[in-house]
Amino acid sequence: MSALVPSAVREIADGYAFTGPALDLGAVLLDGTAYAEAPVRVPLAVLNRHGLVAGATGTGKTKTLQLIAEQLSAQGVPVFLADIKGDVSGVAAPGEPGERTAARAAEVGQDWQPRGCPAEFYALGGLGSGIPLRATVTSFGPLLLSKVLDLNETQESSLGLVFHYADRNGLELYDLKDLTAVITFLTSPEGKEELKGIGGISAATAGVILRSLTLLENEGAGAFFGEPEFDTAELLRTADGGAGVVSVLELPAVQDRPRLFSTFLMWLLADLYQELPEVGDLDRPKLVFFFDEAHLLFKGASKAFLEAITQTVRLIRSKGVGIFFVTQTPKDVPADVLAQLGNRVQHALRAFTPDDAKALKATVSTFPKSPAYDLGEVLTSLGTGEAVITVLSEKGAPTPVAATRLRAPQSLMGPIAPAALQAAVDGSALAGKYRDAIDRESAYEKLAARAARPEAEPVPDPAPAGGAEPARERLSERSSERASGRAAERTQEGGGGLLGSLMSNPALKSFARSAGTQLGREISRSLFGTSRRRR
Repeated sequence: MSALVPSAVREIADGYAFTGPALDLGAVLLDGTAYAEAPVRVPLAVLNRHGLVAGATGTGKTKTLQLIAEQLSAQGVPVFLADIKGDVSGVAAPGEPGERTAARAAEVGQDWQPRGCPAEFYALGGLGSGIPLRATVTSFGPLLLSKVLDLNETQESSLGLVFHYADRNGLELYDLKDLTAVITFLTSPEGKEELKGIGGISAATAGVILRSLTLLENEGAGAFFGEPEFDTAELLRTADGGAGVVSVLELPAVQDRPRLFSTFLMWLLADLYQELPEVGDLDRPKLVFFFDEAHLLFKGASKAFLEAITQTVRLIRSKGVGIFFVTQTPKDVPADVLAQLGNRVQHALRAFTPDDAKALKATVSTFPKSPAYDLGEVLTSLGTGEAVITVLSEKGAPTPVAATRLRAPQSLMGPIAPAALQAAVDGSALAGKYRDAIDRESAYEKLAARAARPEAEPVPDPAPAGGAEPARERLSERSSERASGRAAERTQEGGGGLLGSLMSNPALKSFARSAGTQLGREISRSLFGTSRRRR
């Protein structure tokens, strides 16, 4: 390192001199000068310790995601990116050289070469041009669905009872009409009789849930619930050359339904957590997941929901999955979650109002002490493509705080042409697997057939152990496959499931006692009340 490099820069650079594989983020920035001799890096092995990318609108958060994603892909690590604004698809195409890119590369010591990444493009339920992503209602679970429907805790508990009844009685909940049919049946005289002794569901609560379901359906979100259900193992793929596949979920078409897309992202994580084996700390993560607009997930969330999020974040790293939450300020993320985010990239913040000043002070307090910077001043003066960074070292200790001029992405900084995007979707091997919706016999058809019989017969009790009930066999093809002998073990490790998260409700305590003999034959539910399946 040149003798002209200030001692403060040298000390910071020493904290980023890792020996193992690492991602190159940029160069140390001090008093407006970037020192290419002092690279800022993050070890590949600590990216399962999660991270935060924060900053005001227009400060370069999206380009930071792109920079990290393309380097992960080059190192053989699959990546998931939520594309809120529709400008991340360029990660699949080589970047365009130019004077500004060349200047940035020279400032930070980057050997910039245009390069794209292997990518798959998805859309929620086909609301967009990507491959449709769907989930069955039963696998989505009552806690996540309650978040989408904006239900209170009482309504959430009632919805949990509906799911439990459907699970016990072989009424498959694939789409929203299945759930609507079961709720309607359970508020009928016949249905109330079947729930007698466990509290039942009030007409007022059922009405709120049904109206919320109708609104969700009318907004077009009903297309997301159904089959074929997306297999989250698709997110773990690598390309023929060994590069990690970047999975891009386009979300502009559902921007006006923030609860849907934020909760769906949580479903993906919950499903990954339940299905992946324990692997501990690897030399590189199996997947890095970028959770954009993270504040939408936490806003208005119930206590049970927040507890499940915190638990998922804490435990999923042992499955080899890293999560980066992307939002405007760290205060958007609950303290229990923020405490688990070891890698921090903080772009500029503004302090135009008293609330802005308060948020700035709170952000500064979350960083280690820095002898080299006045962080309050630095954070308000950073330019686009600059950030304050601290990460975990290879030994797990925080690195020195480094104001950083970030590298330029080598992929296209902007969306690819619509025709190119459509060609990529049409040419995907997954298109034939997920594009066309399937509507199989499920709760709606079964209850309709029952109502059409001259004398209504009771819903059949689940088959005895060892029995061969056709409906249960069909269900096991999809959602019931999540039930396995490991369910109880996972419940102890993961700290709960639907019943565990709601047992403070007296009605559910009674319900659990009365249903105890049936639990071995039901769909097992874990985090967020989601069901489990074997790969």
